Amino acid sequence: MLYIPPVRSLWLEEALRGDDEAPRLTGEERADVCIVGGGYTGLWTAIRLKEQDQALDVVLLEGDVCGGGASGRNGGFVLSWWAKFGSLKKVCGGDEAVRLGRASAEAVDEIGAFCAEHGIDAHYRRDGWLWAATNAAQLGAWDETLAAIAVYGEQPFQRLDPAEVARRAGAQTHLGGVYEPSAATVQPALLARGLRRVAAERGVRIFERSPMTKLERSRPPRVVAAGGAVTAAKVVLALNAWAAALPEIRRSLVVIASDIVATAPAPERLEAIAWTDGMCISDSRMLVNYYRTTLDGRLVFGRGGGKLAFGGNVGTAFDGPSPRADAVTRTMRGLYPSLRDLPVTHSWMGPIDRTQVGLPFFSRLGGRDDIVYGLGYSGNGVGPTYLGGRILASLALGLNDEWSRAGLVREPVGQFPPEPFRYLGGRVVRRAVERKEEAEDNGGRADRLTLLLADLAPSGLVPLKKAEATSA
Repeated sequence: MLYIPPVRSLWLEEALRGDDEAPRLTGEERADVCIVGGGYTGLWTAIRLKEQDQALDVVLLEGDVCGGGASGRNGGFVLSWWAKFGSLKKVCGGDEAVRLGRASAEAVDEIGAFCAEHGIDAHYRRDGWLWAATNAAQLGAWDETLAAIAVYGEQPFQRLDPAEVARRAGAQTHLGGVYEPSAATVQPALLARGLRRVAAERGVRIFERSPMTKLERSRPPRVVAAGGAVTAAKVVLALNAWAAALPEIRRSLVVIASDIVATAPAPERLEAIAWTDGMCISDSRMLVNYYRTTLDGRLVFGRGGGKLAFGGNVGTAFDGPSPRADAVTRTMRGLYPSLRDLPVTHSWMGPIDRTQVGLPFFSRLGGRDDIVYGLGYSGNGVGPTYLGGRILASLALGLNDEWSRAGLVREPVGQFPPEPFRYLGGRVVRRAVERKEEAEDNGGRADRLTLLLADLAPSGLVPLKKAEATSA
């Protein structure tokens, strides 16, 4: 039987039942490519490498179990990059932003097709995403993004009237919104474990519970792990938030928790509010609320902007039940008063690797062609990691194609302050965002200083409609 780690999420508990255990790394190994990280990015990269060259010897090291990190703890939203088009355009230019927007939307369908082809029962449901407003200040948060996309002749979102938004969301607390029909939901840990199975079937040698303890910058590079080491011609770092431990990357990320609660199954209650499909919803605040239903009739409700990691030190500080479970539950019941008596049975949290622009980046560590990395999905990784795997496989193989030349293949955009200023400043900014959004929920407006501080927050799951602080 598989080693079951301390509580990570309801998703992972379900996905690990009856699963087989992968071996730990022991002794010295050699490989063509060594991938460090067994989440979506690492697994998709491994699968893409084998598609390019089945003869490649690929080793994948995971410090916990595959899916034990963010890939098994997220909300299971399979989204495109269209909501981040403004940031994509700034980073990549308009034409490339459109290409990546289209590719990311196509990736949602391709993930569903991959699951169907390989028998991965990840509870894939392509029922769209509702980008909503739950207070008056959030109304129109999407307008600038939709207008920028329309310049290029694209219309990935449908505008809905307020009554239709409330009907689809199952609650009158939803005041407006737009709908992206191409989005889907999955049980995220089942997807991760399914990718692990497919990678193993294709010959990828997977070692779990084998955390990297040192990256030797020798030529060829050598990955030292607890119990052994791998020397490989190429190393791919797919570490998510844990990459903040690397000196070259540390100031490019801020690691912050996202917290989730899940109710007891109650399909009849969801049917009563006419929310019986797999549509996912998020509101338009910086400390975003995001929520969806499950096949067995649970309401799963998350909130961004939780605890901060000092110095990028993730460790086990983001494991276990959510310390914000009561607050998240109150928000859930406020948005769904008809479900206020529905008991919460599970809570958990996980680390998010937030970048300044809310987009990932892919590059060569220290400029070396034999060590490549990709990270910084900033709360939207389930769908985009599908493309991330293509990018990293092309970089690792030294290919000159549309993925190795993608606009997100570049050094990180923007840096955060060094510690302790990043941690202390992050707490100040987060509290300002909380005050701003509390005031908006109450129909008011925060003071000028609060608005100025809140505007320093990096981009999250959806773009923040910046306050007109200078006119306050």
